[in-house]
This record gives sequence, structure tokens and C-alpha cells, in this order.
Amino acid sequence: MDSACRILEQTRSEDGQMKDPHQVIHDTTVRLLKKAATELPQDVKRALKAAHESETDEGAKTQLSAILTNLEIAETGVPMCQDTGIIIYYVKAGAKFPFIGEVRDALTKATRKATAETPLRPNAVNPIVGGNSGDNTGAKIPWINWEIVEGDSLEITAFPKGGGSENVSIIGMLKPGVGLTGVKKLIVDNAMNYMGKACAPNIIGVGIGGGADIAIKIAKQQLLRPLNDQHPEPEVAQIEKELMEAINATGIGPMGLGGKTTVLGVKVGYAMRHPASLPVGVAVQCWAARQSTAIITKDLEVTYTTHPTEGN
Repeated sequence: MDSACRILEQTRSEDGQMKDPHQVIHDTTVRLLKKAATELPQDVKRALKAAHESETDEGAKTQLSAILTNLEIAETGVPMCQDTGIIIYYVKAGAKFPFIGEVRDALTKATRKATAETPLRPNAVNPIVGGNSGDNTGAKIPWINWEIVEGDSLEITAFPKGGGSENVSIIGMLKPGVGLTGVKKLIVDNAMNYMGKACAPNIIGVGIGGGADIAIKIAKQQLLRPLNDQHPEPEVAQIEKELMEAINATGIGPMGLGGKTTVLGVKVGYAMRHPASLPVGVAVQCWAARQSTAIITKDLEVTYTTHPTEGN
């Protein structure tokens, strides 16, 4: 039996009907966007609840209580924030996944459908001639971050990124001589500068090295890491710990109104750098740390990993 026949057999549903790979990818992505918009991953919810329980500042406690109430309402099926973000996907495609050619079109069409049905606020604006596309698609949006990996499955992460926290993300092109002390200062100073503008408690992703584009890409990727994920290199894990403690010690607090929880996590990644450059990317995420992930096998079976009850 040749490979084409094997794929046909594997893509039949339980009732013997053929599965349409484009439709499976499309429908999975619509669900991912809806879940991302209406229900935070469990680790973020737990961190927000823990912050509320441990907070002693009454103003901060009130803000965290409002956030938690907001999350309960959102889980009835409405977006947790009026800003439902610009649509970004992280796609890990197995080199042997047989339907890679279906992915881009399926993601784009899923974005349009989720915008209409969830609904998501249309956030795709043409920066040259103006005008909103009305469906969260347009030139290079949704943005797809591709990674080819071993295997024969497809992993899709929907990552709707809000504008307020994006507006305080930065790239710093430091002189190498400032070293890690200068890197840490840049990150803490940025948090002090934007204060409550990014809807704290925040999650901060940091990318060190590479080039300007590489550093910010690494920084944003760090926002996908679970909050309890400690970097495997102890030196980097220590930087994460120091930065989190330093930023929380500022007292900026929830929504910038004071308190001891300014960040829920700080995640750091790096790339080798040029001897003359020390780029640092800082990607800031608001408390509405929306993301949702699913894995699609070569036989088009779907597992939702961040929201495991979805689709079951």
C-alpha cells in the first residue's frame, strides 16, 4: 500500500467518512481563538488567584478581585477584554505532517470566522492608507511564526496579542560593556516607565542577543512558556528570579495602583550575539495572557493541550 493510500485510510472518521484536512485545521483554529479570548490557561488563573489571596494592599486586592470576576463572566463565552488582540499564530509543523500546504489558508479563514462568531474585535488596520479590514485579516495578518520540527503532527498556538501591553514592549541596543547588569537595568527601568499602562499584573518575556529582530522574537516566544517553567540553565533561571523580585519590589501593583504583584512571571531566552552588539528585546503581556494550543496528528485527530476540555 503506497503512502497516499495510507493517508486516505488514516483520515477517515469513525463513521467511515473522509476527514477534510483543511476543515479540521480550520475548525480547530476557530475553537482555539474562542478559547484564547474567553478562558485563560490554568496556570495564569492560578497565579492571579494566588496573588489575590496573598495581597495585603486593599486597592490591589480590589483590582485583582475585579479581574477574577471578569474571568468568571468571560468563561460564559464572551471575550475577557474588549481588546481581543492582533492575531498571531505559532505553528510547529512536523516535517512529515502531510497537510502543511493547507495550514496558511485554514488559519486565515478561521480568523475571519472566529472574528464574526466569538466575536473578536476587528483590530487589523492598514498603516499606509488607513481603514480596518473588519475581519482581523490583511497584509501579513494573521502573522504566522513557522517552525519545522521532527515528527508528523501539527501544533498550533493561537496568541491574540493586545495593543496596550504591546505598546510598552521595547528593543534596546546596548553596548556590550554594560553586561548583564545593564540588561537587567533596561528591563526594570522599562517597567518603571510604563507603570500601569500595560494592565498589570504582567508577564514579561526577555530575549537577549542575536540581532534586533531576533531578540524581540525570542522575547515574545517566552510569553508562551508556562509560569512554572524554570529555564533549564541555572544562570538564566537566576536572572528570571532576580528580575521578577526586582519588578515586584517596585510596588507598582495591579493596574499600576499599588501592591506587591506587578508581574506574574519573567521569562528569559537568548541567542549568541555579535561581539559589537548586545540587543535586548522586552515583550510585555497584560494579565489577559491569552493563548490556546492544539495538536493535530497526521490522521487528523485533535488534542487541546492548554484547554483540555475543549472538543472532548
